[in-house]
Amino acid sequence: MTTATTTTTDAALLRLIWLASPALPVGGFSYSEGLEAAVDRGLVTDEATAANWLADQLHMTLARADIAVVARATQAFRDADTAQCEALDAWVRATRETSELRLQTEQMGRSLGEWMKSLGDTSEVRWTYPVAFAAAAYKTTATLREIALAFAFGWSENMMQAAIKAVPLGQSAGQRILMKLAGEIPIAVDHALALDNAERQSFAPMLAILSAQHETQYSRLFRS
Repeated sequence: MTTATTTTTDAALLRLIWLASPALPVGGFSYSEGLEAAVDRGLVTDEATAANWLADQLHMTLARADIAVVARATQAFRDADTAQCEALDAWVRATRETSELRLQTEQMGRSLGEWMKSLGDTSEVRWTYPVAFAAAAYKTTATLREIALAFAFGWSENMMQAAIKAVPLGQSAGQRILMKLAGEIPIAVDHALALDNAERQSFAPMLAILSAQHETQYSRLFRS
């Protein structure tokens, strides 16, 4: 995927930082994406296993699916290609393998759209989260790579916070995990940007199984 080079203004950079913030009222903090179930089953037990788990998830699921969708959708919005945006949105819905994962992307996308609308944005409030993120970012002068980096960092920060609560871990351990993920994000983003539409995939059997198990887990902190 070819990306145009532009100059990122201060306003564009600040908007990306804002969109990546876990303080944004979209509810990302309430989901663990299978991590809480992995902790419950003894697959994630400490800082090292949490860091490795999230790094694998970054490369094996996010890079091959949602990050790639963010980049494609951003370009589609810039090209006013509504059909492509709708196709990408439908793909995201179709590739969520559990009701929990589908609820997450639909709820977060709706919440982001409603928040943007409250600020005067005219975008439609109907997208899944990766497409909604693109809708919120495409009017900036940021490159597709910069937008994808912001999306991936926002995901990483939310998941680091989930690990702190679920394992549990201390704040310093959480920051070390985030530092590890930050080192992996550029690689994941470059992989995502290189994917053609036909190469995108969301095949993560263990994630699907854990997410399904989490829906009926006896004791849980995170939304199901």
